[in-house]
Amino acid sequence: MRALDVVSADGVPLDAVLHPSKGDRSKGTVVQAHGITVDKDEGGMFVRLAESLSDKGFNVVRFSYRGHGKSGGTPRGVTVAGEMLDLQSVIEHALDTWPEPLSVLAASFGAVSSSLLLPVLGDRIDSLVLWNPVLDLKHTFLNPELPWGVENFGPDQQRELGASGQLLIDGEFPISPIMWREFSLYDPLSAYTSSRAPSLVVHGDQDSYVSYGIARAAASDRADTDFHTVQGSDHGFDSTEREDEAIGVSVDWLNTRAQRRR
Repeated sequence: MRALDVVSADGVPLDAVLHPSKGDRSKGTVVQAHGITVDKDEGGMFVRLAESLSDKGFNVVRFSYRGHGKSGGTPRGVTVAGEMLDLQSVIEHALDTWPEPLSVLAASFGAVSSSLLLPVLGDRIDSLVLWNPVLDLKHTFLNPELPWGVENFGPDQQRELGASGQLLIDGEFPISPIMWREFSLYDPLSAYTSSRAPSLVVHGDQDSYVSYGIARAAASDRADTDFHTVQGSDHGFDSTEREDEAIGVSVDWLNTRAQRRR
């Protein structure tokens, strides 16, 4: 593993690392996009995933969005538009450095920027893997229907946003009024379902954070899309065994696609 020198389009330095392919010939590059309150490690899952993909012959790039981990910026300065700039800059760095098929694997809120970039990047993205993806911002944040959303983004919390200028996710990570406003402006679900990029969705059927039903319906509305249910799992795959299942299914899917191209 080695550090990469990546700066977002608006000058924000990004903490990024490469896990180089361990094969004689790289099968492609996978860029990982993490969730809203974590960093490029995704609680350790992205490290394990990167190592597994590297063993299979992929270059893997992990990075932290602005305001996360060791990247520049502040948590209160995080926006959807900023995350789109970050992800696009990492993808363009990867495509300039390794001219080969590029895939994106996004977890949870990472699916927002990843989906919204699909119309921008077109066929430069070979495929997209989504783990318990946030695709509907309205039902996840603005009008939450699941326990985590009701607890974090209910009427009392929304009033606090107006009073203090921030809303804390799980009492820790701040959402600014600007980002909150973006939730009503962006539609990652339409961007995802309109895209023709081959895709895999992996989702726990007991997710209390992000709607399993919305993700499943989105996958069924797309051509060339596979869906894998992690039975009994809450958000983020809530045991080592379920994490291993999500990692294994994703690695196998990406590896099978790479083998078909040969």
